[in-house]
Amino acid sequence: MRLFPKEENFFELFEELATKILEGSQFFLEMTKARDYSAAKVAKLKELEHEADVITHNTYEKMHKTFLTPIDREDIYALVNKMDSIMDVIEATAIRIHMYKVKKPDDEIIKQAQILNDAVKKIKEIIHGLRNMKNSKMILDGCVEINTLENAGDVTLRTIITELFIKEKDAIELIKWKEIFERIEEAIDVCEDVSNIVEGIVLKHA
Repeated sequence: MRLFPKEENFFELFEELATKILEGSQFFLEMTKARDYSAAKVAKLKELEHEADVITHNTYEKMHKTFLTPIDREDIYALVNKMDSIMDVIEATAIRIHMYKVKKPDDEIIKQAQILNDAVKKIKEIIHGLRNMKNSKMILDGCVEINTLENAGDVTLRTIITELFIKEKDAIELIKWKEIFERIEEAIDVCEDVSNIVEGIVLKHA
């Protein structure tokens, strides 16, 4: 039994999780562009969410079995927990769109899904940078970009909700879409949470 296992194994898990979340985010974006929220598409997204869960739990298990971790245990837990939450919220959003049987797909959802996907792409970049603290500037710059995307998401949501209350005359449809839009923004917010955790790790160790 190795007392000091190779540190890169943890980074491999972080990177694997980031890649899986991007796969889910990209798939959700494709769903929104195609206006296809069928049971089959939602089931595929559920598969991706489950695969992300497996990576997350494997990371927790490894953390508990490892004497010496490359970064603080609380940071490992917070990082993978928040990363996994992004996938959870994406899946929950798709499920609700499917369940609610909304009368018509809203074009505005594509704008939100694109911002979300751009933020997840940046998360993948900064996570892959964590292997080497020489990448600290690139990582911190990426964190700023994620913050900018989150701000753009806030502005987009406010505009969408304002227009929704003006244009949508069906109260039930309004309630459905309001929740859907807010859930996508929640996923974008969690991306910022991930970047804040990564920023903290870099400032500790760089």
